This record gives sequence, structure tokens and C-alpha cells, in this order.
Amino acid sequence: MNACLKILLLTTIGLLNIFVSFAQPLMETGGKDMPDEWIDKDTGHRIVRLSRKDGQNASFYFHNKPFYGNKMVFYSTDALGKQLYSVDLKTFAIDRLTNHTSPMIGEIIGQKTGNVYYQVKDSVFSTNINTRQTRLLYVFPADYQGNITTINADETRFAGAKASDEQKEILKKYPEKSDFFNRIFDAHLPNDLFSINIRTKELTKIHTENTWLGHVQFSPTNSRMLMFCHEGPWHKVDRIWTIDVVSKQVKLMHKRSMDMEIAGHEFFGADGKTIWFDLQMPKGETFYLAGTNIATGVEKRYRMTRDEWSIHFNVTRDEKMFCGDGGNETQVAKAKDGMWIYLFKPTGDKLVSEKLVNMKHHGYKFEPNVHFSPDEKWVIFRANFEGKNEAYAVEIEKIKN
Repeated sequence: MNACLKILLLTTIGLLNIFVSFAQPLMETGGKDMPDEWIDKDTGHRIVRLSRKDGQNASFYFHNKPFYGNKMVFYSTDALGKQLYSVDLKTFAIDRLTNHTSPMIGEIIGQKTGNVYYQVKDSVFSTNINTRQTRLLYVFPADYQGNITTINADETRFAGAKASDEQKEILKKYPEKSDFFNRIFDAHLPNDLFSINIRTKELTKIHTENTWLGHVQFSPTNSRMLMFCHEGPWHKVDRIWTIDVVSKQVKLMHKRSMDMEIAGHEFFGADGKTIWFDLQMPKGETFYLAGTNIATGVEKRYRMTRDEWSIHFNVTRDEKMFCGDGGNETQVAKAKDGMWIYLFKPTGDKLVSEKLVNMKHHGYKFEPNVHFSPDEKWVIFRANFEGKNEAYAVEIEKIKN
């Protein structure tokens, strides 16, 4: 190769690298009329909008896995009301999955079947993500109006929590969290955990306590194991529990050991062996992401700074990376510089963080609720920094100049 040709080739490669690096504009994250893709000027990471449609759009709560194959399910509220949609994470093609005239709740994806499960009033439905075939699976009896929140690993049982009518009246009378939270806790009214056999349609009460129960999640691997929490002010409750839905054996996952200690926003690791949670010892002072081994009770703790604390966390399958959605000054950590989407890597007993998205234009009342994408190359979150609710993904690998 002669010198002139070699120089031309190197110049062309360099120009192509520049084009690839800056095909998306480098800009501040937030504001109206943002493009579909851009590079956050403060972090150098590429961000793409996943919910490219009209309406208010929201990805799922952090512990509800929204993926099947390479598709993600999300909610959108527009002229058709609140419906479920899927987005292909490679092509960004969007399909509407549901067509109900009444409001729905759900956020449950079956990893065996590709069904999304949800509830409309007293009726539980499934819709297949690929075929869009919809089936009515269960109707709650008139004298037992519960809500499903989870399905077990082999997709044979739903589960949920049911509050007393008195508790529902408190919530109806005081709809703001600041008004109902302590009232419901202090009332100590009966709550049930229940399961539904999907094949036989049998509803079974599996546990009852005179306390507020919630955050009900089946293990991703053990079809009999259900996690639930004692709701209420975290510094007043031992929050995280499991129950075997067959034997009814109940087990506490983390016991508080000091005044004002809090633990919560619990979630299973992908292999079902560990329950991870936000741990503060005491509240608002010392911050950890902690994990309890379900079989042994052995606990590991990763320390983080006040600014790195996040409302919600998530974890990769091999538990070598975590992500967090940060928080503003109104949250429990009172962080001065916490409005970021974070990537964390454990080093010894600490988490080392990298900032992925600057969230300074986001209103944290709409919680971002982070997830790792199925290929674990992106962190998916929701935000309102464009002036409306949308779902986004940020690439973990930084754009190289």
C-alpha cells in the first residue's frame, strides 16, 4: 500500500469513527423537542427514547420484569385510555396489546409463555405479547375483591394482598401518601395474602395478619416462595418476609438491630437465591445496598455515599453490576447531588458508581424505576424531563470519541 493510499484510508476511518460517535447530538438531557437519541453531555452516555408514541408513557415498577425476549411491555395513556403496549428493543417498533375501556392494573410478564397478565375491575386477563391472543383467566367473587400483583415461576399461581374494607376507606378518604401512610399503619387492620390456582380457579388465603401487607413478589425460580412486606414507616417495622405458599412457613429476612434502622424496596436476584434491599443504619445517615441469602440468612452489604443512594436498585444476572435511579433532596437521603441514573460495581465492601444520565430536569415524584435490559447493555428507566412521561434506555458502554 503506498503512502498516499494509506493516509486516505486512515483519514476515512477516522471520519467514520467521528460520524459514528456523533451521529447523536451531544446535549443536555431535558427540555422539550428532544431527539429520539442523544448523548448526555454530562456523562457521555447515549440515551434513546423507547416510548415513541403520543400520550403519557411509563415502564414498569423496578421489581416487575417487563421483558420477554427482546420486547419490553409498557403502559401508555392516550385517547384510547390506559393500555399495554410492547416495544421491540432493536427496531423500536411498537404494538398495542390491549383494548379495554376500563382502567387496568398489572405489570406481570410470564417468562415461560410470553403472556402479560393484568386485571380490569374484578377480572384477570392474559394477552400474549407475540400473538396478542387475550383470555379471561379469573373473576374475583363479589365477597372477596383482591388484586393480583405477581405470578410464580411456572405460571401456575397468582398471588396478591387484600386489605380490609376499613383500610380501603382510609385510602379513599386520604388519597395522598403523606395522609394515609401512618393512618393505615396505626389502624392495624386485618390483611390477607392469597394465591389463585390458575388451572382450577381456586382462591386460597395463605396468611392473615392485623397489619398492612404489600410488595408481594414470587421468586423467579422457586414456584412456592412468595416474598411480602410489612408496610408502614420503615423504622417501625421488620419489613421483609418470605412465605412458602404450600407449607405456609413464614420467615423474616432482615431483623433491625438499632433505633431508626430502615430496610426496604426489596427485590429478588435473578437466580432467586438472594433478596436485595436498601439498608440504612440509621435512617438517612449510613447507606448500604444489602442482600440476604434466603437459604442461609447470611447478609452481604455494600456501602455507598449519600449522593449515590437511590430510591430503587436493580442487579444483573451475575450480580456483578447494579443500577440505581438516584433521588432529589426531598428523599430520605437528602442528597445534594443525587439526581442521576447510576451504574454500580462492587469493589470489596463498597459500590463504585458511574453516572449514566443527568436527571436534574426530572421531577422525582415520578420515580424512574431502573431495569437492566435483557442483554444487560442498557439501563432502562422512566422520566419526565421532556415535560411528559416517557420510557428511556441509556447505554452502559460510553460513546468513544
